[in-house]
Amino acid sequence: MNSHPRLVREPTRTTLLPLAAGLRSAFATGYGACELGRDVLSGLVVGTVALPLSMALAIASGVPPQHGLYTAMVAGFLIAALGGSRFQVSGPTAAFVVLLAPISARFGLAGLAIVTVLAGVVLIGFGVARMGKFIEFIPYPVTTGFTSGIAVVIATLQIKDMLGLTVAHMPEHYLGRVAALARALPTTRLGDLLIGILTLALLVGLPKLTRRVPSPLVALPFAALAAWFMHRGWPSVSVATIQDRFSYVIDGVVRPGIPRVPPAFGLPWNLPGPNGGALVWSYDVVQALIGSGFAVAMLGAIESLLSAVVADGMTGNRHDPDSELIAQGVGNVVAPFFGGFAATGAIARTATNIRSGARSPIAAMVHAVFVFAAVLSFASLLGYLPMASMAALLLIVAWNMAEAKHVVRVLRIAPRSDVLVLLTCFGLTVIFDMVVAVTAGVVLAAILFMQRMAEVSGARVVGDEHPSVQLPLPKSVMLYEIAGPLFFGAAQKAMSSLRTVESGVRCVVLNLQAVPVIDATGIVNLESALERLGHARVLVILAGVQPQPREAIARAGIAEVPGRLVIRESFDAAVALARAFVVVQGSEERIAASA
Repeated sequence: MNSHPRLVREPTRTTLLPLAAGLRSAFATGYGACELGRDVLSGLVVGTVALPLSMALAIASGVPPQHGLYTAMVAGFLIAALGGSRFQVSGPTAAFVVLLAPISARFGLAGLAIVTVLAGVVLIGFGVARMGKFIEFIPYPVTTGFTSGIAVVIATLQIKDMLGLTVAHMPEHYLGRVAALARALPTTRLGDLLIGILTLALLVGLPKLTRRVPSPLVALPFAALAAWFMHRGWPSVSVATIQDRFSYVIDGVVRPGIPRVPPAFGLPWNLPGPNGGALVWSYDVVQALIGSGFAVAMLGAIESLLSAVVADGMTGNRHDPDSELIAQGVGNVVAPFFGGFAATGAIARTATNIRSGARSPIAAMVHAVFVFAAVLSFASLLGYLPMASMAALLLIVAWNMAEAKHVVRVLRIAPRSDVLVLLTCFGLTVIFDMVVAVTAGVVLAAILFMQRMAEVSGARVVGDEHPSVQLPLPKSVMLYEIAGPLFFGAAQKAMSSLRTVESGVRCVVLNLQAVPVIDATGIVNLESALERLGHARVLVILAGVQPQPREAIARAGIAEVPGRLVIRESFDAAVALARAFVVVQGSEERIAASA
């Protein structure tokens, strides 16, 4: 890996929208011919990786391969130019496959393009609202669980092309897909199986020999030559290729493979719908597309910011999450008008970009230009790539995405609650979909978090044991210490010990120094405790109230009441007041008794 400056820089913001923070950050640190040369070389390396991967991901998403290339060109260039990361590379990603494949199957390319535009609008809204930092609150077991589940689904979908199976109908749900693939196993084609195994072996073995040359750049052309020689030597053994599966129409003539033309402008809703026909609009279609658009936006936001965080860890720089979200949104809005579909930050391509010596977003922009030039130069040759080789490439992507060793380690060392969240998200992603998994995972993680906070929050009688209490307290003074945030998950437990007080207690001091925050539920529980103590004619002194609880208490109308409630910022002042109150009240009682 090439060295990078370990300076952590806050990206500078524009006055209105945080755009192009990555470029501005790169130029602010100094940018010259040397940095440009590194960016060009890195962009060429990443472009060679992105070229077959973009086609493979388009095929896995249910659309012709050229649309993956158009996505890498348009979205990849715009997101790099406008984004908040210096090293992020965006384009089609494996994480989207489980969402996009059902959409393209139901609504065709037109539906997929419309969903992408909707997702882009949502992402722009996230960025304008400065919501980039909130993505960090998604628990790690949730992201690990659904990414591992996505990897399993992607790997399963590649079995069809890897083995050359003939499947009459591929069900929408995972268990149905597994059953359909199992029934189709007798249709395995020897040629596809051999080429798939050869490609897989090269993709796994070449990086162990050298990492200077991207393994797909060697493995896929070699597999295509092997398939051609195999068919020449054994005509009865054939291998399915991209041009066997896909075709395009120019000037009314149908041609096989990938068109050797640049992406053309067109309205997304005019693209082919299901089965190549027009997309028929209805309320159900609109409802489904809007829901899918939001799901794609959420996954795109999570994936892109996770990728940017990985890049930060590798380089020591810091990205601007809001700038990145807006750029992702712009890329996803524009790409469908040029035949593209959903794009987001790609962790593997970003890591390759950094290892290849990238210095600025110009490297990712060069990668997009390279893909554009490759389509114009040798698109016809790309049609000879075997489908089994594309499936093998995605199997490697799925394996890297799953991070099986890391998941096993998390399962071994993590608390049981985190393991439960991870396994729940994994199972729901595989059996249902990512939206259900993330929703359930976040809710479950939030419930477990509240339980943990309730465990560490509570109230206890301290009395003379408190280090700030120098002299013994009078017996009629009780000192309670409340620790932890008083929020809806912990307030009831924390205040439960105040439901009853011993007889003879005239003053209760509530030490709130360790309460950083209080919410509405905490306020209600505090009011109930104050009311009970007030009925018992007990003076309550709130001590050491921090700014947020003090403001919340004031908004709730909780104010000092002579003889019932007193608020003191200082703990020592509260204890001194309690001593004085007991002395004064005792004197008054003695005077009353003597009278």
